[in-house]
Amino acid sequence: MTTVVWFKRDLRTRDHAPLSAAAELGEPVIPLYVVEPEYWQLPDTSARQWQFIEESLADLRRQLRRIGSDLLVMAGPVPEALARLHAAHGIERIFCHQETGGQWTFERDKTVIGWSQNQGIEFREWQQFGVVRRLQDRDLWDDAWSQLMRQETPLAPERLETPADLASLATYLSPPAVADASACPDRQAGGSQRGEKLLTSFLERRCVGYQYNISSPVSAVRACSRLSPHIAYGTVSLREIYQGAKATGQHPSSLPRKKRSLTSFRSRLHWHCHFIQKLEDEPELEFRAMHQDLEGLKSGPGDSERLQRWQEGQTGWPLVDACMRSLHHTGWINFRMRAMLMAVASYQLWLHWRDPALHLARQFTDFEPGIHYPQAQMQSGLTGINAVRIYNPVLQSQKLDPDGEFIRRWLPELQGLPVDFIHTPWLMTPAQKERYGGNTYISPVCDHEQAARVARKAVGEFRKQHVSQAETDRVLHRHGSRKGTVQQRPKTPSKPGPDSSQMSLFD
Repeated sequence: MTTVVWFKRDLRTRDHAPLSAAAELGEPVIPLYVVEPEYWQLPDTSARQWQFIEESLADLRRQLRRIGSDLLVMAGPVPEALARLHAAHGIERIFCHQETGGQWTFERDKTVIGWSQNQGIEFREWQQFGVVRRLQDRDLWDDAWSQLMRQETPLAPERLETPADLASLATYLSPPAVADASACPDRQAGGSQRGEKLLTSFLERRCVGYQYNISSPVSAVRACSRLSPHIAYGTVSLREIYQGAKATGQHPSSLPRKKRSLTSFRSRLHWHCHFIQKLEDEPELEFRAMHQDLEGLKSGPGDSERLQRWQEGQTGWPLVDACMRSLHHTGWINFRMRAMLMAVASYQLWLHWRDPALHLARQFTDFEPGIHYPQAQMQSGLTGINAVRIYNPVLQSQKLDPDGEFIRRWLPELQGLPVDFIHTPWLMTPAQKERYGGNTYISPVCDHEQAARVARKAVGEFRKQHVSQAETDRVLHRHGSRKGTVQQRPKTPSKPGPDSSQMSLFD
């Protein structure tokens, strides 16, 4: 009889509990990945995500071949792939990791579990990182997270017995058609080998000054760990990263500055799971406001021209446009700038959160639904338990890109502008534009300061009229961060907990 190890967002062999458990049985194991065409038509998927996965699958295959196995890649609905395997090899067990994805993958998992039960096949899932399925009490979450992070990480199996005819069962022939096929020339490449090299370079050198350098889009490219896509698709385990950061930071040879940087980094790994737990506990957050009383704040997507200009990096606000164009080209931008992009769309442009959230999801190589949707709502003021944070795109530009280095790189039409005008090119006179250039750069979509005032007033008035304390308490009890005892938790939106930090996403 055969055990299938179904790979999803866990494309590695180290610290892989389902694979280790299957190997210990001493029976044939089929490592399986299924390319699901229907999934790749969802509005939050893109070619850059698939390409990272495809490279990671190639690396996973190399890892498996080193232990005498191979990776079977099939295409189509997962139950159909499993049925074909069952007919050929008689599946006794299906082992896999739990996945916190969107509604589509949630429904797919339920279908696979139902199929397994109907066939009399054992279906067993393991917790991959600090997200707890069927969590009964948020007060218990932090201890559960810490316990999991301290557990020993299993090495890759030394040997796997695998049926010899896997190649004849493969049905994956070509990349799936994707919802967004736009090119991403400087996308990060996938695979465990690349992820482990990034981890090593970060722990050895790049981490120093982490907490100070991750906000600016200029310094963040190097200061951030850049492990986010590897965590999103599981090419390196979160636990291995956490334990490596802790061991390095606590090593006697580590200087105080390095220790502080790695302590800050480990806290972001904690926040990573904290946010994914929100979607695990309430999957509806993919589609509706976390604070249900705020669902009616905006009735629709709003101005389509404004949405298009924001999507194309043509708002007329240099830092906003540079961030969007950089994201298109690289598939990554640091979290502070992600938050600004979402907040500008929600407040100054007054767009419904869903369309901007979907656009950003498609641009992110490291798209992680459990982080993305709760964060998109938080930056749009829809949680009811966090302070409303409206970014001023000019002040952010002056603070985080003071010399205009990032702006000039991604907005070539502004390359000749002096520092005095790089953040506000619309203030130049025609003579100054003639002298320095910038004539081809688009005018701002609106007065950002006036738009921010209008938005803040509208949000405040809506919350006064429509937000109930009962719903606020429900959100806080279900999703709020825990610090200290239950009695110490904030009881009103006026006292937000650590969730209110604009830096709470791991990157």
